[in-house]
Amino acid sequence: MTNHLGDMQNSEAIIIFGANPAANHPIAMQHILAAKEKKNATIIVIDPRYSRTAAKSDIYCRIRTGTDIAFMYGMIRLIRDNKWYDKKFLNDRVYGIEEIFKECEQYTPEVVEDITGCPKEILIQATAAYAKAKPGCLIWNQGWTQHTIGSSNTRMGPIIQLLLGNMGVEGGGTNILRGHDNVQGGTDMGCLADTLPGYYGLAEGSWKYFSERWKLDYDWVKSRFKSKEMMEAKGFSLSLWLHGVLDEANAKNNAGTPLKALVCIGNGISTITMTHKVKEALDKLDMVVFIDPYVNDAAVITTRNDNLFLLPAASQIETSGTTVNTGRSAQWRFKVVDPLYEARPDHEILFDFAKRMGFYEQYTRALGDGKGNFQWPEDATREIARTLKTIGLQGWLPERIKAQTENWHMFDTVSLAGYGPMKNQYYGLPWPCWTEDHSGSPVLYNINKPVSQGGMGFRNRFGLEHNGSSLLAGAGSAPKGSSVKGGYPEITGDNIESLGIKLTDKERELVKGKNWKNDNSGILNKKAIAAGLVPYGNARARTIVWNFIDPVPKHREPLHSIRTDLIKKYPASADNPNHFRTAVRYLSEQTAQDWAKDFPVNIVSGRLVEHMGTGTETRASKYLSELAGEMYGEIHPELGAKLGIRDGEMMWVHGTAGGKIKIKAKYGYSVLPDQVFLPQNFSGMWQGEHLGDRYPEGTAPHSYGENSNQVTSYGYDQQTSCPETKCSLVRIEKA
Repeated sequence: MTNHLGDMQNSEAIIIFGANPAANHPIAMQHILAAKEKKNATIIVIDPRYSRTAAKSDIYCRIRTGTDIAFMYGMIRLIRDNKWYDKKFLNDRVYGIEEIFKECEQYTPEVVEDITGCPKEILIQATAAYAKAKPGCLIWNQGWTQHTIGSSNTRMGPIIQLLLGNMGVEGGGTNILRGHDNVQGGTDMGCLADTLPGYYGLAEGSWKYFSERWKLDYDWVKSRFKSKEMMEAKGFSLSLWLHGVLDEANAKNNAGTPLKALVCIGNGISTITMTHKVKEALDKLDMVVFIDPYVNDAAVITTRNDNLFLLPAASQIETSGTTVNTGRSAQWRFKVVDPLYEARPDHEILFDFAKRMGFYEQYTRALGDGKGNFQWPEDATREIARTLKTIGLQGWLPERIKAQTENWHMFDTVSLAGYGPMKNQYYGLPWPCWTEDHSGSPVLYNINKPVSQGGMGFRNRFGLEHNGSSLLAGAGSAPKGSSVKGGYPEITGDNIESLGIKLTDKERELVKGKNWKNDNSGILNKKAIAAGLVPYGNARARTIVWNFIDPVPKHREPLHSIRTDLIKKYPASADNPNHFRTAVRYLSEQTAQDWAKDFPVNIVSGRLVEHMGTGTETRASKYLSELAGEMYGEIHPELGAKLGIRDGEMMWVHGTAGGKIKIKAKYGYSVLPDQVFLPQNFSGMWQGEHLGDRYPEGTAPHSYGENSNQVTSYGYDQQTSCPETKCSLVRIEKA
């Protein structure tokens, strides 16, 4: 998220793709409505379903699921032809826009209408309204990411913002709304299968850096892996781990062995696609452990009868430490009460594991005095601050974060700027927060501010040139007060003096061979910021990602497309034999059969405002269960009449991968006659069977329902492996 929630109030136009903040992010929706009230901002919503957010929009564009890229190329073509783009911004700060213009050529308004189903007049109206309003803010959520080309969706949106000069400005940017608090923080801490904390890669250099930071011998760390190759390879991702259990052929990508045990901590793994396959994997594993304040729904779904462990974890009000919101801001969570009953904080459970497995001393060596004497979580926060330089967490000291949280009333809710004792800092010290006295950076890539006050250009991380063109920013496009007025590479011990910064002999020796990401002396950062330079350099944003499957984003039809006539022209990518240690089908799955013939209804899934995630916590509330206590499928009356299903009657929904759910039909006009809306917040029912007796005594929720992901289709993003839950086909029958 380049900007933050409050900054939306500075927007003249807000365009929302693949998100329904009125139901899913009501706090964000308040800022959107404030922009509409205070700035008369134009609200544009692009969504397959007429949602609560769409009801508040000025322009609503209904598109077919999985066709966002075609719609955006239609926008880009109109922006290009009408010269609505920001020419100076493109010339000085963007690389590769010519290739985007070439790709957009085929997407005339008529072609876009055919692919997306959105009338060309609406496309033109929405594009003109958004392009002419300055600044414009872009919002998205899981409706964009959960596709085989979700990574291309999340590239296309920023490209439009670059094209219009909406990046690095207040009221602009790209704003990704997360499902709950600390999603951003969990990602920052390396809870992904392909990075170390702080988005450091898995190469030897990164492991050696962390070994040094953890005060461990690199060879000892390497010895914890079966091989160096496995140490530096991507792991199984959240969406693909089950295939490491069920598909024995994947063992070759996992050092010759299938997965045998699962420890799940704080994650609703029943939210990924094909939950019935998740059940099969849970049943097959040798051991399964769930660490959760509530009974994880997956623990109820599995029918295994041994080696299933439920460890009660403390809730957020029973623990303390930092939590990070979607806008990259940190806040201190103070403990309210001690953990109740047998519940234990996550760190105590993990420390206990480390002791029993024989590496507790190494696990905690970097904390406190390095001899087992430390203060939790303050010393862990300090370890994070001194280690994660890539995203600039050096200023995230517990004392600073606590002081801000205790004085939250001294910050402006729109700009995040502090006043009084909190002056010269932004609330939550949004990263990058380069030094112990840095202000934080509420708006990424803003060159209208000095670096010391959160200003920066685009990061130099892809080299100095590509195909003979410079990747460094143009003249005059550096942050305010910069000693270098144009582009420059990332700061290293070898080039810092060539940028006009003087070092003493001692400083020169300390930073020799170092760069801003691994300089533990802090000299490179402090010297650079004093000269108005950003540690990571000042480059052009690239629209071409030459190491991706699609260097330029392409519209590709969903694997299970309702428009089979378009598959030949817009085919899926080739199958990938080793995608996060899994052989993943793309083109072969798409062409395996005429999916739309047997499964003619498109799922449009989403959340309900009363519930979070699978509803594990919220369905434990009798009040929320009273408000929304029943799973259903919303279908258009025309579809109901065609299938002989009346409003309120039960129906079976069958998925392409063999799953099925029995739910109540609810008539509605928010969906088209070839769609069904399925809430994703229910569990505790399984293909018509009630699972209430599987919950331990006293832990059952107040409401139950079929898990919608039993009928979502096979499919994973071609770059990230995010599940394609937003482009599934189903067959509906009267129960």
